[in-house]
This record gives sequence, C-alpha cells and structure tokens, in this order.
Amino acid sequence: MNSSLEQSFVSQLQEHQNIIHKICRLYTSDEDAHKDLFQEITIQLWKAFPQFRGEAKFTTWAYRVALNTAITLYRKKTKTVSTIEFDSKIHKFSHDEYNYEEEEQIKLLYKAVHQLNDIEKALVFMYLEDKDYTEIAETLGISEVNARVKMNRIKGKLKKIVNP
Repeated sequence: MNSSLEQSFVSQLQEHQNIIHKICRLYTSDEDAHKDLFQEITIQLWKAFPQFRGEAKFTTWAYRVALNTAITLYRKKTKTVSTIEFDSKIHKFSHDEYNYEEEEQIKLLYKAVHQLNDIEKALVFMYLEDKDYTEIAETLGISEVNARVKMNRIKGKLKKIVNP
C-alpha cells in the first residue's frame, strides 16, 4: 500500500475513531473486550480500505465494516481472533481513551440496549448518531421503510425495558 493511502487511512481513522468506540460499547461489557473489538474493527477497516472507493462517505463505510465485524465476532461467541501485522506507521495516530464514567442516563440506556438483538443494536446506534433512515438502510442493507418500522418497534421495546 502506498504511503498516501496509509496516511489517508490513519487520518480518517483518527478523525472518526469515536464511531468505533461507540460500536464497541454497544457490543461489549468490559474494557478488555472493548479494546479487543476496537482492535479487530481497526484491522478489518485497514484490510478493507484499499477497496474503499469513496462512493459513500467514509463514516457510512466505516459503520458498515465496524457493525459487521462486531456482529460477526460476537455471534461466534469466541474470543479467538486472528490478527495481522500492522505497518509501524499505523500505530502513530493518537488513541483517545474512552471514558467509562458516563452519566447515569447513558448507563441505563446502554443497559437497555444490551438486551436488544444485534441488528436492533446497530439500528439504535445509528439512530442515536442522527443518521437519517436512508443512510441507516444503506448501511444495514435493508429498505428505508423496514428501517423505520424496526426503529418504531425498538422504541417500544426500549420503553418496556426502561419502564417495566
């Protein structure tokens, strides 16, 4: 891979790493699992980056890769993950530590969201990221109407979880 492509990847990853942290928070329950999933998503993004054609926004593409990686990894229920070597240049971006001391409301929301299935989690995440239904549908590979219907059902499900 040429150095300008590597620089572009590192720059994009650094700018948008909070997307990955949020997805990790949805699909993990402790800091070690969060770090492992963050690393695996980063590896998958790196491996897929040469095929990124820029037809969609980087964030839309990153959501798709990250969500697919999280869903696939945690459906398998295994902790063994094959890794690849990174070029040392990749490690030069600064890693923002993720703050686990969240407000109580956010903790309650995540606790409720953890009770949802994998696809519901992904949909809620993108909804909370203020993504429109067109982008949600494109990222998840479903129709826009289906995304809206699912989101309405999920809202009802979350209300029942939070206020039994």
